[in-house]
Parts: sequence; C-alpha cells; structure tokens
Amino acid sequence: MKAPLSTEALAVGYPGRRLVERVDIALRPGELVALIGVNGGGKSTLLHTLAGLHPPLAGKVRSLEAEIGTLSAVERARRMALVLTGRPAAGLMDVRTLVAMGRQPWTGHFGRLTEDDHRIIDGALQAVDVVHLAGRQLRELSDGEAQRVMIARALAQDTPVMLLDEPMAFLDLVNRLRLLRTLRQLAHDRQKAVLLSTHDLQSALDLCDRLLLIHDGRLWNGTPADAVVSGVLEALFSGEGLRFDPATRSFRAS
Repeated sequence: MKAPLSTEALAVGYPGRRLVERVDIALRPGELVALIGVNGGGKSTLLHTLAGLHPPLAGKVRSLEAEIGTLSAVERARRMALVLTGRPAAGLMDVRTLVAMGRQPWTGHFGRLTEDDHRIIDGALQAVDVVHLAGRQLRELSDGEAQRVMIARALAQDTPVMLLDEPMAFLDLVNRLRLLRTLRQLAHDRQKAVLLSTHDLQSALDLCDRLLLIHDGRLWNGTPADAVVSGVLEALFSGEGLRFDPATRSFRAS
C-alpha cells in the first residue's frame, strides 16, 4: 500500500541552518503519531515542510508517491488537512460555516455545497462532538471548543492525512486528553494518518501509536514502548532538569 505521506532523505530548516536532517518516515492509515522535541528543535518547520508550506533543504516529501512540490494547492488540500496553533481570524463566523469551509477543495469555483457535502459536514460536527455549537460564533467559544471546531473543519476536508501543529497548546489537562482521545479514535475508525506536534509527552506515551522524537538534529522513529526502553527519552530531556523513569513511564524533576 502506498503511504499517504512519506519522506526520503529529507532535511528541513533555513538557508545556512539545518534543523532536522535524514528524515525517512512513512505515515500509515489508521495511525496517530506524535512529533516531539524541545522548543526551537524544528517541530513546526518539519510539519510545515510536510504540508508543502515550507521548501525542504534536501530530500523529498511524497503524497501517495507524488512529490509535494509538483502538486497544485488544490491537489495538496485534497490529500492533507492542516490545523495550525490558535484561532483563525473568523470570530464573527458561525461554527457550521467555518466547518463547511473544509469542503472548498472539492466544491469548485462557486463553492456550492451538495447534499453529499452537507452530509460530510454533519458527520464532521458529530465526530468531534460540536453539533450543539453549530450556530454559535467562533469568538464565543472556549479554547477547547474552538480547537475541536478547527479539527471538524479539517475532518470535513476529507483527506487521508491530517497534520496538527500544537493543537493542545492552550488547553488544560482534561481538554488535552479529550482532544487526543478524539484524534486517536478518528485515526483508527476512519483510517486516517494523523500527525500532531506536542509538548505533552506523557499523553503521547499513553495514547499515540508512534512517536517521532527530534534530538540533536535527527529524528527518532518508534513506538511508545520502544521509546521507554531505548533510552532516547532520557537523552532528549537530559539537559532540561528532568529524569525519565521507565518503570512508571513518567518524568520527575532531577
């Protein structure tokens, strides 16, 4: 089966400054993957490069074997949905209209929604439990509600890949866990490849299928169980005043 998103010898960063290199990964359908690293390590740059928003320094990014750089914006939007940190500048827009914007790659120049489009929009609202918010404006929502609405819009886009940049950044513990469980269920039930960047390593260890850990400009790739026994977690946070305890799968101040 062709991977919905893969890389080959990818290097990301800026001219004169490589942040991460030798990235060889393949995202698989039905899998929730967490991208983790310290601030400034290249998480957002890597995610934006995968989405085609930032040019790679070397190597290739492929979507179903087609190189990202050869695809039009519409073709990319039909293959992957991107959820960025924070709220869009759409405070006066009601939730259903915002979620319906996820259908734009499929509706043509005039943006007319068919019965099928409305069915997909309804399904996206239901999947992330925001049907009751459909008539409310985005500015009226809490951070947790707004983030779920943005995921509903990405879900309405109906792509094989979903990329999320720090979707839990402004959420409390309860809403972080709720959101991560929703993403896990969407990945598993709808066979989507879901990749999110996060600082919440503990929740990622508990709920994600795979981890991508950026350390010293390289990308470690494996399951949470592999990460626990490999020593990579201690290495990643060794200079941050933290000690990882493999027995409890948790961090402690050192």
